[in-house]
Amino acid sequence: MLKINYSTDLSSKTYQDALSIRKEVFIKEQNVEPDIEIDGEDSCTHLTIYMDGTPAGTARYYPTDDNGVHIQRVAVLKDFRHQGIASILLKDIIDKVTKEDYHYVILGAQDHAQDFYIQLGFKVIGEQYREAGILHHDMELILQE
Repeated sequence: MLKINYSTDLSSKTYQDALSIRKEVFIKEQNVEPDIEIDGEDSCTHLTIYMDGTPAGTARYYPTDDNGVHIQRVAVLKDFRHQGIASILLKDIIDKVTKEDYHYVILGAQDHAQDFYIQLGFKVIGEQYREAGILHHDMELILQE
């Protein structure tokens, strides 16, 4: 059974589980420096998706100044990959922010994950850049004009 929890409380179990997933995926697996991953920008809405009560994946988002939403730190633990967890997380965020009348969603996608985001309707925008030693492109999904 899947359950998604949202939280803006940095002392919540949802946030602590999200942070644990991010450390495992980004710091341990991808060798991102801890001070880059734990960036002090956590005054966001954090999501953790649980599979049978076990934290499986996470993402965070925050509103932009021009009625959009910026999604970051999408991560799924290795044991839960290729089961649709990230798609479920992102679709949940997209549904929620669409109902809240946001106009678009933007994210910085690692280049190896672009096809995944394209399947969800995102389009590549801008030039390639390197973040934490990993090649990225910004991607955008228009929700409403």
